[in-house]
Amino acid sequence: MNAKAEELLLRAAAFLSAKNYSPRTVRNYTSEMRYIFSYYNQKDPESITQDDIIAYINFIRKQFGSGYDKCRMVAQACSFFYKNILRAPYVVPSAFYPRREFKLPNILSETQVKHLLKSTVNLKHRCILAMFYGTGLRLEEMCHLKMSCIDSKNAAVKVVKGKGDKDRMTILPKTLLPELYRYHKALRPKAYLFEGRVAGKPMSNGAMQVAVRQAMVKAGFEKGRYSAHSLRHSFATHLLDAGADLHTIKVLLGHSSIETTMIYLHLQKCKRAKLVSPFDQLSIDGDGQ
Repeated sequence: MNAKAEELLLRAAAFLSAKNYSPRTVRNYTSEMRYIFSYYNQKDPESITQDDIIAYINFIRKQFGSGYDKCRMVAQACSFFYKNILRAPYVVPSAFYPRREFKLPNILSETQVKHLLKSTVNLKHRCILAMFYGTGLRLEEMCHLKMSCIDSKNAAVKVVKGKGDKDRMTILPKTLLPELYRYHKALRPKAYLFEGRVAGKPMSNGAMQVAVRQAMVKAGFEKGRYSAHSLRHSFATHLLDAGADLHTIKVLLGHSSIETTMIYLHLQKCKRAKLVSPFDQLSIDGDGQ
């Protein structure tokens, strides 16, 4: 990547930070632009056209199987960069994105969650799993969850600067408190609930993902089928099954749109169990008439 591209990336990072974008957004946008500049390393960054961006998106789709979310991120990063840094006209129509595939997320049943927790011997890892399922936090939010955000008296967790740089409150399972106390007494985290190898520093996303995946495999689940996000999906679906309304679940999860939360209607078990197929309503004689 040439020197001019490096200079533009620094300008982009400074602009995003000045506009109070979250560190994650700064990292994502600049990373995507870095990949593009590296791909077109023989070109002046200012000469990269909209057609070049389309060609790049098609490349990552074919070469790496990139899906809707990845391509959307690339297009958004480019749109931001050309609009705010280069001050050049660049509009990203939705046609640039591949069609979104509607896939239901994998969730665990209540029985599977119990088995997972019983199978996890490591106290820290068991608390991580329980917190994902009991609070519905995202991976990034769990890694950066501070001790000061745990309100044991009111059984609540404050999420500071979650996705979209928004604060919110979610629930904390009361029955998990004794386990959290044992964990705190044993490991004595200083600032973050789940710290990495350096005291006072948060556990990395990668390390937490590995801990969750290893626990899933040790519990006998298919490798790669479930993740930390599966526990978040399970939290929401089981709340819905228990009678919680969609708006409440939306607020707990930190969704910006109710449409995102509505996916859990497809996973809801209790209503499906009460449905009767029209075939079962038929009265068919023994001779098939």
